[in-house]
Amino acid sequence: GSEAASEQGQEEEVEDRLKEHMDNLLDKSAKVRQAALQSLRLALSSRTLSEFLLERRLTLTDSLEKCLKKGKGEEQALAGTVLTLLCLQMGSGPEGEEVFRSLKPLLVSVLTDSAASPSARQSCATALGMCCYIAAADLE
Repeated sequence: GSEAASEQGQEEEVEDRLKEHMDNLLDKSAKVRQAALQSLRLALSSRTLSEFLLERRLTLTDSLEKCLKKGKGEEQALAGTVLTLLCLQMGSGPEGEEVFRSLKPLLVSVLTDSAASPSARQSCATALGMCCYIAAADLE
């Protein structure tokens, strides 16, 4: 009993930290947003969070969109990486497709923007390729 309660407490603590990181994506400070993106990248690459993300995918997608649009260099690169991990977590179902479809034009825009940093363009190219492979329903 106490082991299950301890595990439940740890899970809630992880989710609370993730919610905090997601809130920080909307902060005015670029440093705070980058730190939040790095924390999300670490969390999404180290554990399966599909249940948690399923309920919050639209919020996270909106926040990543803002980071890609308004951010520069490192922030855009991190946002592309987090987006790739989000697509992986959502999988090939309708949720993953929805995330991909909503951010695809923005990924293409950053990728083709010659003023964007090489790391941001590379990250968006990777996100575009991976998300397309995982979540695109349309074969083209």
